[in-house]
Amino acid sequence: MLLLSVGVALLGLLMFRLLYVFYYTSKPLHHPLGQSLRTLIVLGSGGHTAEMLNIINLLDKKRFFPRIYVAALTDNMSLPRAATMEEGFGSNSLLLTDAVQYLQIYRSREVGQSYITSILTTIVATFHSLWIVFRLRPDIILCNGPGTCIPLCFSGFLLKVLGIRWVVIVYVESIARVRRFSLSGLILYKLRLADRIYVQWTKLHEMYPRTEFVNRLM
Repeated sequence: MLLLSVGVALLGLLMFRLLYVFYYTSKPLHHPLGQSLRTLIVLGSGGHTAEMLNIINLLDKKRFFPRIYVAALTDNMSLPRAATMEEGFGSNSLLLTDAVQYLQIYRSREVGQSYITSILTTIVATFHSLWIVFRLRPDIILCNGPGTCIPLCFSGFLLKVLGIRWVVIVYVESIARVRRFSLSGLILYKLRLADRIYVQWTKLHEMYPRTEFVNRLM
C-alpha cells in the first residue's frame, strides 16, 4: 500500500512538472543579456547541413557560444564543413579550450533500413543522445530536420522535465518544406517538444498555427 501511494505521488509530481514545462515552453524566451549560451547544433547530410550552416552564419557568435556540432556516425561530410566554416570566422574565442566541439552520434535509422532492425538502432541512438545531452547540458539545441535530432531533442526535453536544466529547443523547418512538415518537424510539433518552431513559407504557417514564420534563410 505504501509503495502504491509513493508511486501515485511520483506520478502526480511528474504530471505537474510536465504541465509546468508545456506552459512555460509557450512563453517568450528570456536569457540575461551578455550571457553566452552553450549551443548544440544538429547537422544532417546534404541540404540539412547547408541550411544549418547558413543559419549559424546569421547568429551572434559571441552569444551562441560555445558551439557543439553533432552529426550522425555515418555522415562523413557535415562536421568537416562545419570545421571549415568555424575556421573562417577567425574569432579569438576559438583559441579557448572546448570553444567548439565536434561529435558524432549513432543514427536511429539508415536510408533503406528495415523498420524491424531500426527498433534496436533507435534504442541505441536514444541512449547515446541521453549520454551526450546529460553530459554537456546545453542551453539551446538548434536543429532543422535530420532524424538524428529527435533523440537529442527528447533528451533535452527530459532535462527540463527532471529539473536538471532548462534546455531551449529550436527547430527550423527546411526551406524545401512548403506545405507539409518533415517527419522530424511533425513529431516535434505534435508532441510539443520544441520551444520554438520556425517555418519559411506562409502556407506551412497557416497549416500549423503554433509555428512562427520567418523570411527565407537561404
